[in-house]
Amino acid sequence: MLAAGILFPIIMSVYLSFTDSSMGSNAAFVGIKNYVELFGDENFKVAVLHAVILCVAYLVILNPVALAFAFLLDKIGGRTEKVLRILFFIPCVISLMVTSKMWLNVLNPTFGMLNKLLTALGLGQLKQNWLMNPDLALFSVMFIAMWQLFGWVMIVYYAGVKGIPEELYEAASIDGCSGWQRIRYIGIPHLRPVLRVNMMLSLINALKEMEIIFLTTNGGPGNRTEFIATYLYKTAFKSFRYGYANAISVVFIILCLVASVFYQKMTASNEDAS
Repeated sequence: MLAAGILFPIIMSVYLSFTDSSMGSNAAFVGIKNYVELFGDENFKVAVLHAVILCVAYLVILNPVALAFAFLLDKIGGRTEKVLRILFFIPCVISLMVTSKMWLNVLNPTFGMLNKLLTALGLGQLKQNWLMNPDLALFSVMFIAMWQLFGWVMIVYYAGVKGIPEELYEAASIDGCSGWQRIRYIGIPHLRPVLRVNMMLSLINALKEMEIIFLTTNGGPGNRTEFIATYLYKTAFKSFRYGYANAISVVFIILCLVASVFYQKMTASNEDAS
């Protein structure tokens, strides 16, 4: 079952990446031609760059904000904590189709809520075509992706925060530690395993991002929001270059593995040093 479900498709993908397989034609072996073309493909380089930018945004914006909200929810307590916890998690259980349609409407340049709000606040000069402006489209879809993922990341941190013994905080308070010092010297060190998991999930999600991009901009305008998965899809099912698409998928898998191994080694060395 393992071979049939996982290994066989991977082996076939690797094999097809060395062919010129396309719709309605026999596949001829072309060696590393697809890979040579791929590493000179500017669209592929742009897609990889966008994945890296999204990964950085997840790591330096999404995760710190989610961690801060996890500590904040724990501090609030009571019914308000429960209500906010549910509200933050709602985007995670909404269909990506619904999420994308909602944000398409919110960011619509003609009747979108965001532009109407800017007008109401006297900031009409800031109105934009958020998803079609070449300078803003990437940041717009990145915001949507972070909005959709925020609840998952926050709830994992929240579970970790709830697992920290309250006695440690009480002892720190008796010793005169401030709220920030309790978080820095007690909270965050106890959350290292959770931090490691969330960072890894953020890395993987950034590399494989597709659905939101496909349903909002489809990589446009031009290739300003192109990601690896969307470029792979277009190459396979619009250009019908299956051999070349499989070369992209092989490199895609290698990138994910290299990034995962690098992150694991980096975090392991940091833990050893500490």
